[in-house]
Amino acid sequence: MIQQTRIKLFETKKVRTHWNEESEKWFFSVIDVIEILIDSPRPRKYWNALKTKLKAEGSELSHKLGHLKMQADDRKMRETDVADTETLLRIIQSISSPKAEPFKQWLSKIGYERMQEIANPEQSLDRARENWQRLGKSEKRKLLEPYKRE
Repeated sequence: MIQQTRIKLFETKKVRTHWNEESEKWFFSVIDVIEILIDSPRPRKYWNALKTKLKAEGSELSHKLGHLKMQADDRKMRETDVADTETLLRIIQSISSPKAEPFKQWLSKIGYERMQEIANPEQSLDRARENWQRLGKSEKRKLLEPYKRE
């Protein structure tokens, strides 16, 4: 199993990440993300309180968290809670912070669009075409070209 650990920057703050090739998923340090979103010197205390609150509400997020040793600020390898992208987005939804609000709005928009596409699959194709063109792809080039039989 090949694993990669990297530091990603968000607004000049570091977020420790880990790529697990076996599961083909990125994992993010929950503490690092919370520190950015709540802008507090005590993100661990906030995270512990949030975990307790979510558990009391019946959330099963704690079952989806992982634990990995990642390099801390003191250069020592310390175990920390990590979450994959889906779980991290759910955690962000639970954070009360003005910095988390843009993420929440984006998630709401994506969710609403997806529900529209389920009700009307033609919208899904239109949105795919728009995204294709936004990426600078030619209109003449067909979206399904890779599936063309020879």
